[in-house]
Amino acid sequence: MANKFLSYDDQRAPKVREMFSLLAGKYDLINDVMSAGLHRKWKRDTIRLALAGKAGPVRVLDLCCGTGDLAFLAEAANGGARVAGVDFTFPMLRVASHRRTESGRHAVFVQGDALRLPFENGLFDVVTIGYGLRNIADPAAALVEMRRVLAPGGRLVVLDFGKPSNPVAASLYQGFLHTVMPLIGWLFPRAPETYLYIPESLERYPAQRGVEELMRRAGFVNARHENRLLGTMGLNVGEAPVRP
Repeated sequence: MANKFLSYDDQRAPKVREMFSLLAGKYDLINDVMSAGLHRKWKRDTIRLALAGKAGPVRVLDLCCGTGDLAFLAEAANGGARVAGVDFTFPMLRVASHRRTESGRHAVFVQGDALRLPFENGLFDVVTIGYGLRNIADPAAALVEMRRVLAPGGRLVVLDFGKPSNPVAASLYQGFLHTVMPLIGWLFPRAPETYLYIPESLERYPAQRGVEELMRRAGFVNARHENRLLGTMGLNVGEAPVRP
C-alpha cells in the first residue's frame, strides 16, 4: 500500500507539509531516539563545514529549517552571524520560534517555499539544509534556487540520509529503516507511515553521489561529499563560483 505522505505529483508538497505538521511537537525527541543522539553530531559537522574559512559576520540561510537546530548552531558558532531559517510548515516554525525565545538567540524564522525563495540574488554567504532536500518536489530546481541566493564564493552544505556503497552496510541499513522507523512512528504520533516515509522517500532520492552531480549541474564548483556512519548519512558540499 502506498504511503499516504509520499507522492511524486502536485500533491507532494501538501502531503509533506501534513506529515511534518503532525510531527512538529515531538520532532526533536523522535530524532534523538531514532539516531541515539547522533543527529546532533552530524548537524555540528554540517555547520563546521559550512562556516570553515568564513571570517567575520556571516549571512546564513538554513533552508527547511524545521525546529531550528542548524540555525541555532550557526549562530552559536559565529557570534556575528545573521541567520534566517525558512520552512513551509507553520507548526515547525512555531517550535523554532519558541526555542529561540527560550534560548535568547536571534535567528529570524520565515515561512517560504524552497523552490521560490523570498530573497534577492547573492544575499547569503552560507546555505544549509538538513534532512530537507529529499522532501522537496524538485531537488534539482531547489539546488538552482540555492545557488541563486548564494553570494560569489558562498557555500552550500546538504545533510541527509545516504545510500551506503558497501552491500552489507546497505542491507543492514535497509533492515533498520523498514523495521525501527515505522515502530518509532507508531510509538510517538501513532502513525507508522510518518517514519516509514523515510526509506520509501529514499527510493528515488539520488543520495550523496547523485546530489554531488546535481550540484555541478546547478552551477556549484568544488562539489564533493563526505560519508558518516558507513554512508548511511551524507554531507554534500558545494560552492558558488567566485566572479572576478
